[in-house]
Amino acid sequence: MNFELNEDQVAFADMARAFAQNELEPHAAEWDQTSFFPVDVIRKAGELGFCSLYAPESVGGLGLSRLDASIIFEQLSMGCTSTTAYLTIHNMVTWMLADFGMPEVVEQWGEKLATGELLGSYCLTEPNAGSDAASLKTTAKRDGDHYVLNGSKMFISGAGSTDFLVVMARTGGEGAKGVSAFAVDANSDGISYGRKEEKMGWNSQPTRMITFEEVRVPANHLLGNEGDGFKIAMKGLDGGRINIATCSIGTAQQAINKAREYMLERKQFGKRLAEFQALQFRLADMVTELVAARQLVRMAAVKLDAGHADATTYCAMAKRFATDVGFKVCDEALQLYGGNGYIKEYPMERYVRDTRVHRILEGTNEIMRLIISRRVLAEGATEL
Repeated sequence: MNFELNEDQVAFADMARAFAQNELEPHAAEWDQTSFFPVDVIRKAGELGFCSLYAPESVGGLGLSRLDASIIFEQLSMGCTSTTAYLTIHNMVTWMLADFGMPEVVEQWGEKLATGELLGSYCLTEPNAGSDAASLKTTAKRDGDHYVLNGSKMFISGAGSTDFLVVMARTGGEGAKGVSAFAVDANSDGISYGRKEEKMGWNSQPTRMITFEEVRVPANHLLGNEGDGFKIAMKGLDGGRINIATCSIGTAQQAINKAREYMLERKQFGKRLAEFQALQFRLADMVTELVAARQLVRMAAVKLDAGHADATTYCAMAKRFATDVGFKVCDEALQLYGGNGYIKEYPMERYVRDTRVHRILEGTNEIMRLIISRRVLAEGATEL
């Protein structure tokens, strides 16, 4: 195993870091305060390939590995957690279309999504189907050359401001095998958007409910085959869990960077904070746990890239561990700031708010524990 980045990965990281420092970090607090969705900046990111990191080159994507993408997302999230998290969702949508779409549909949407000219949202969660995604109720009934969608989705990132949707809907019986996936024009007749949710964090991306009423979707917009939807969703979530874990790592790293600067400058009782051994020990633990989390995430990305039989389990472990550690590190960094950490003049409170949701989405961390424990307790299970 080689834990050092190669030349290309260093170049990717440098490019992403420069974009984060110049285009994201200077505006992140304002976007958070005003709940502004920075579409123009996201399109700038698309010009650099950040909207299609692991989408194939055939649609204009970079065709990178999940490990390469994780390295890039880590640097971007140091600039703005919320905007980077949206970029990870858009990347997943673009990849799903490119991998599972009919050629004519990929031709229609693929390149515009890959460049960021058009933006996408992912529609799985429903009011009564969160962690139990296989119980979703949105239906897609075949009617000649179309499917007709009816139902609703909630907690949809970018909803109302995006152009393209990947929608999971039931075409068959109950359970996972009855779910199919569809590419849907976000401006189709019969689609309506709810109010923009007021959230604790992730304020630079809108979150809305989407309602589908007799929405006609051409039959060739089916992704894969009927009944493949849940498998596509779960395959997407493996990568999504690496992505969101990475956003936690990048934000936590930036929290440590800021805390270090603060400790070297701030004085109490005639000494810099950095001279207090108790605070030195706290910082040491934060860095140690963050490095461990980063390596687990990158290991999971390598397993996913290799098509390892236990890739799903490793992705679950990485997501559980890194999002817990990321939130803890941000919270500890806030504590090092004392009262200043709690006010919006400093970014610590935003880091805490933005990383909290990572322990919920892409499968709650309780669900991650179920995935891991089922693998460990399976009959005939081998060591991971």
